[in-house]
Amino acid sequence: MTDINDYITNDYKAINSQETIAEVQDFFAEVSYSHFSVIDEGIYIGCIAADDIETFDGDKKVSDYKYTLEGFFARKNMIWLDVLEVFAKNHTNVVPVLDDENNYTGYYELEDIVKFFHETPFLKEQGGIIIIEKSILDYSMSQITQIVESNNGKLLGLFVSEANVDKIQITLKIALGGMNEIIQTFRRYNYEIISEHQEDNYLNSLKERSEYLDKYLNM
Repeated sequence: MTDINDYITNDYKAINSQETIAEVQDFFAEVSYSHFSVIDEGIYIGCIAADDIETFDGDKKVSDYKYTLEGFFARKNMIWLDVLEVFAKNHTNVVPVLDDENNYTGYYELEDIVKFFHETPFLKEQGGIIIIEKSILDYSMSQITQIVESNNGKLLGLFVSEANVDKIQITLKIALGGMNEIIQTFRRYNYEIISEHQEDNYLNSLKERSEYLDKYLNM
């Protein structure tokens, strides 16, 4: 699988803090970025927002509006899920990337990170989705994995999709194995099944058709 660092790009150079606002306005008119990186003497100092730039005085420099810059960024060693979180929290389609010494190395584009996500086994591989829920004090990731694997299932991925002070919801993607056996085992361990797998729906559909046929034959 491709490394997420392969998606770091430098198609456009970072904005220099000594550039005029007019120059930056021209830049944003050419691209569809919500933000873009600003550097001062080679050091990253924040991102300038496209929405903000429209209201600034074109004759002034970017440095005159330093107080408006947003300081979000990703590290080169961040996993893709954390990078995606930076995008989401800052409502941006561009995230600057810094190395461990805080050197600016380029930026990620949201479209590329979503593409990377689509290439992960969690989305790419065929399998079934189960959402389970349990008391936040009682659940165990090792137990969840054991339940799947003890029923000959292959866990493609899982993540906490919702949580509060009382309960936690976990989304799992599973390949192989008997899905209904896995579901029944989760129920035996007091996990609530929030979503039913397609096989459960298929069995329900067969049951409904069987009941309809019985009624038809008894008319």
